[in-house]
Amino acid sequence: GTRQRLKASDFDNVTKDLLTTATSIYRCLVVTRAPFPETLIIETKLAKDAWREASNMAELTIQLTPSLVKMMTRRTSQVRGELKTKMRPLTASFFGFRASRSIPAIKQNRDLAESLKEGSRFVFKDWEMKCGIYKTGLIQEAMNDMWFANRSDEGIVYAKYFDPLPVQTIALILTAIECCIDEWMTGVKEDIKFSSLAYSPVYLLHLNSLRRFDERTAAYKLLGKIGVNLLDVAR
Repeated sequence: GTRQRLKASDFDNVTKDLLTTATSIYRCLVVTRAPFPETLIIETKLAKDAWREASNMAELTIQLTPSLVKMMTRRTSQVRGELKTKMRPLTASFFGFRASRSIPAIKQNRDLAESLKEGSRFVFKDWEMKCGIYKTGLIQEAMNDMWFANRSDEGIVYAKYFDPLPVQTIALILTAIECCIDEWMTGVKEDIKFSSLAYSPVYLLHLNSLRRFDERTAAYKLLGKIGVNLLDVAR
């Protein structure tokens, strides 16, 4: 027979309310702990943690069923896609990509995309001079738009997951920016899916670079300071 795809309306109201809260928490856990979960086990653990937290907040005990887990884990790629969609216009205007079919504009876009990608220059504040690593204003714009746009946003409501700002979140933002730059590689903007298959390896590269940077500059706590600054401005 045909398996029915469960919707939130298939659950009773108490469970539904709990699922709404748990799903928001789940989205926060994905972007702060495991933006590209490598296994179903990792995803399920995030869902369990989110459910436990939501249950504690509501002071309720409701059995977490596999179908409820599925309702949450469905959001993994959705939250990534949401970030990517927000980053697309921000990235274009930040670096000056031009939506034009003229030959010079196409060449300019292509050259720009190549320069930005070379040695991950786009992560620098001044990408032409390669100085101010991880201080590109785009990270701030991503934070503001995605998690801190208004008082009801996840970064405000569930502040504890974002403070201190996890390295995973910064790596995810950089990966989304890279995907947006990739869309301009031919000189004319294309739609490139922010898929786990294509971008999980890119994410891991950024994550490892950030961790190396953190280790090398541990005495100065540079990455921590960058995180504090991002949160201060976002709030």
